[in-house]
Amino acid sequence: MSAAVLTPDGVRAIDGRLECAGLLDPAMEIAGQAVARAVQERWPSGRVLLLAGGGANGGDALVAARHLLAAGRTVTVLARPSTHPLTRLNRRRLRAVGGEFRPLTPATLTRAARDARVAVDGLLGTGFRPPLRGDLAHVIGALNAARDRGLGVLAIDLPSGLDATRADLPGEAVHADVTVTFIAPKPAQLFGDAAAHGGTLIVAPLPVPAAWMQDVQVAARPDDAGLGALLPVRTAAAHKGTAGRVWIVGGHPGTLGAPALAGMGALRAGAGLVTVHSAADVPLVTPELMTRRHADLNVVLRQTAPGDRPDAVAVGMGLGPEAPALAREVLDWEIPTVLDADALQPELAGQGHAGCIWTPHPGEAARVLGVPTPGVTRDPLAAARALQDRLGGVVVLKGGPSVVARAGDLSVARGGHPGMASAGMGDTLSGILAALLAQGLDPWDAARVGVRLHARAGEIAAVRFGYGLGATDVAHDLGRAWADLRAAPLTGVYAGV
Repeated sequence: MSAAVLTPDGVRAIDGRLECAGLLDPAMEIAGQAVARAVQERWPSGRVLLLAGGGANGGDALVAARHLLAAGRTVTVLARPSTHPLTRLNRRRLRAVGGEFRPLTPATLTRAARDARVAVDGLLGTGFRPPLRGDLAHVIGALNAARDRGLGVLAIDLPSGLDATRADLPGEAVHADVTVTFIAPKPAQLFGDAAAHGGTLIVAPLPVPAAWMQDVQVAARPDDAGLGALLPVRTAAAHKGTAGRVWIVGGHPGTLGAPALAGMGALRAGAGLVTVHSAADVPLVTPELMTRRHADLNVVLRQTAPGDRPDAVAVGMGLGPEAPALAREVLDWEIPTVLDADALQPELAGQGHAGCIWTPHPGEAARVLGVPTPGVTRDPLAAARALQDRLGGVVVLKGGPSVVARAGDLSVARGGHPGMASAGMGDTLSGILAALLAQGLDPWDAARVGVRLHARAGEIAAVRFGYGLGATDVAHDLGRAWADLRAAPLTGVYAGV
C-alpha cells in the first residue's frame, strides 16, 4: 500500500469535492477534534492559547478550542477577522458554549503566552505563499520568542510562514514542536529545514475516498508491507549462480573504498556473485568479494563477450575522469545498470536505457541539471522529475528522504537516520540496487525497495552504534532490514522465505 503526498493544489481540489458533497463542515469538525486530541495527549494540563487566522486554518483552531473547553481545559483564543464562512460559523458555535475572543496582535500574544502551557498555530494554511503581509511576521516572531521561553507550540496543517511546496525557510515561520496535518503530508513536511521546523508530524485522516487522493497526489509513499512483498525469494534449490551476478566498475588510486563498499552492499543485499573491476587494488573488506585489477578497464569492458556479462552492473563509484567513457561501454550492453558518482555526468544524458537507475545526490543532480544545488534541495520532487526527464530510466535523488522517479511517477522513501550522513552511504546503496536488479526486480521496484532497505538498515544500525554511522555498519544490518520488510524472523535455514 502507498500513502499520498499532496501539494496545495491537491488540497484545494479535495476541499472542492468535499464542499460539493456537503462534507466540508464535518471535515473541519474532525480536523479540529484531531488538533484538540493532540494537545491533550502532548500537553494534558495548563492553559491553551489558540491563534485563529481568518481562513479555514483558523476555523480548525476554533473547533479545537470548543472541544478543549468541553474537556475542561482553560482556553484563550486570539483571533483575526474572517470572511471564511465556516470559520465565521465556528466563531458563533464557540461563543454559544462560552468561548471568548481577543484581538490577535504581537502584544496580545506576548501577554497571553506568559501563563499558557501550549499555543496552537491556526494562522495560515497550506495555501499560503510568501511573503508574509501586515504584522504577521511580528506575530510569528512573538510566538517563536515565547517558544524559546518554554511555551509548547502545535501547528495546524503547516507551521505558519512556510510554503507547503518548498523545503527551505522562505522567511519568518513558526517553529513548532508538533504539527497536525490532514489527509497526507505536504512536501515542506518531508524535506529539509522546513520539515525540521514542523517538529513531530501527525497525519490525521479525514473522510476522503482514497481515489480522490490518488487523483491529485504529487507523489506516493510506499509502506514496508508493500515493499517487502517485492523482495526476491529464494527457493531451497537456489545457488550462487541463480542468485544474481553483479559487477562493480569503479575505483582508482585514492578512492578504492567506494567500489569496495558498493560490493559489500551488493553481497549483503543477496547477490550470489559480486566482482569489483578496478584500475587499482581494491581493499579486502570481506573475503566473499571478488576483485579484478585491470590496467585498461575500457579494453576489458569492450572485449567482454555477451555470455560473460553479469546480470547487473554498478558503475561510477570512485571511477575518476574515465567514468563517462566506461559508463558508455556498459550502457551499450543494455543490461540493468546503476550509475553513480563519477558516472553521473551531463554528457551521458539521453544515452541510457529503460534498465538504468541513476543515483545522484543533490550536488550531482545540480551538475546534471545545470543549476545551483539549492535549486535542487528547495524542491526535491521537481528536481527528481526534471532529472528523470533528462536522464531517462529511473532516478533516485538521494537525500533525507530520497525521491524515486520514473516517467509519470514519483515515490518518496520513508525512514532512515541522520547518522547516515557520512561518506560511503551512497556507494553501499548503489550495490544494493545492483543486487536487486540482478535478482530480477525491474528498475522501479528495485529503486523503491532498495532505498527503503538501506534506510531501514540505517535505523537498525543506529540502535547499536549511535549517531555516527559508517557505511559498513549499515551494510552489516541489511539482513535484519530485509527480514523486517518481509516481516519474517531471523531464524531458520531459509529465513525470509
